[in-house]
Amino acid sequence: MTVPLQNPDGGWGETCGSYDNPNIKGIGPSTASQTAWAVLGLMAANDTRSDSVARGIAYLLRTQQKDGSWDEPFFTGTGFPRVFYLKYHMYRQYFPLLALTTYKKVVAEMAQGNGA
Repeated sequence: MTVPLQNPDGGWGETCGSYDNPNIKGIGPSTASQTAWAVLGLMAANDTRSDSVARGIAYLLRTQQKDGSWDEPFFTGTGFPRVFYLKYHMYRQYFPLLALTTYKKVVAEMAQGNGA
């Protein structure tokens, strides 16, 4: 199993090219949705205080547009590899918001002494 790499900008990303080239699995330009997936996965595994989570949250906050949205030009969904790919237009909005609100809830619980 290839572990996705966190990019220097704090985000995560993977291109659809990884279906053709296994050497690039888990590697690609950061996207809001893929960063949110990584942060949500880490938090689900009770990793709430790591540098990786903090950098991922910082990436999401830094790349959020003034209107509250995120720009994501890349296709992050697969219909059939090498045949067609999908662009779920709301993934770039929904998942980052879910990651940020989940993080806020976890931090608030930790501050109240209820978290790990």
